Amino acid sequence: MKGITYVRGDATAPQAKGVKIVAHVCNDLGGWGKGFVLAVSRRWSEPEAAYRRWHRERAGNDFGLGAAQFVRVEPYVWVANLIGQRGIRTGRSSGVPVRYEAIDAALGLLADRAAELGASVHMPRIGCGLAGGSWARVEPLVLRRLVARGIPVTVYDFGA
Repeated sequence: MKGITYVRGDATAPQAKGVKIVAHVCNDLGGWGKGFVLAVSRRWSEPEAAYRRWHRERAGNDFGLGAAQFVRVEPYVWVANLIGQRGIRTGRSSGVPVRYEAIDAALGLLADRAAELGASVHMPRIGCGLAGGSWARVEPLVLRRLVARGIPVTVYDFGA
């Protein structure tokens, strides 16, 4: 079992051959406007539109914590909208929005899709930005759900 490859760069510009899935964590409120989603939206319009439609039509679909939505944005690139954050952090918030169990469940769905497509997975340190999570808690989930199944994973740290 190989580990996770860590690189400095932009997860929306995955460095790999073949099919690639760019994965990130979304909230369960239908909000898209801060954090990594801005980089996703600068590169592709489809993931945001699909996420907002998925949320709007949630009464008739699987939208919710632990769900995953896969949006094809280029012939060999998909974006995975993973619902792993309960609400958003506000000035009145106590606690963080990240939900590790939901990230774990969504990563299981991501692993299934990556295996089906023969894809590698590319991501920032999911759940650790605005969601307020700890990479020390997320990394073992990525290792167990993806790496243990032989799916190549690259984690991108943006900036210096």
